[in-house]
Amino acid sequence: MAAPDPNARTRPLSPHLDVYKWQVQMVTSILHRATGIALAVGMLGLVWGLLALAGGEKSWAAFAACAGSIPGRLVLFGFSWALAYHLLNGIRHLVQDAGHGWSIPDFVRSSWISIVGSVLLVAVVWGIVLMRWGQA
Repeated sequence: MAAPDPNARTRPLSPHLDVYKWQVQMVTSILHRATGIALAVGMLGLVWGLLALAGGEKSWAAFAACAGSIPGRLVLFGFSWALAYHLLNGIRHLVQDAGHGWSIPDFVRSSWISIVGSVLLVAVVWGIVLMRWGQA
């Protein structure tokens, strides 16, 4: 095996995040992957809730206490935002797969619609839940 050439330039083999300028399209792509992972992990909480419901009053009370705590509500809020964002961005991808919205301005606009739309959707849903039942 030959020794490395001391005069050779060291550089990355491929571009990485510090090479690119951050754009909303990059953020939406990363967020889509991250929310997909968060939803997959969050399904464990849903399974826990279903098992607690099937397990009887005592196990349901333990689950409800955890979900109703401040950290539990934050997790529920984050999960609901991840669901809303992943849904809206998935619809955006379906529209693009159909051949629409490929120009740069359309791409940027649809990216912002996914982000802002998910925040508004979660605010409306949580507002309805809190007004109707008084607590989440």
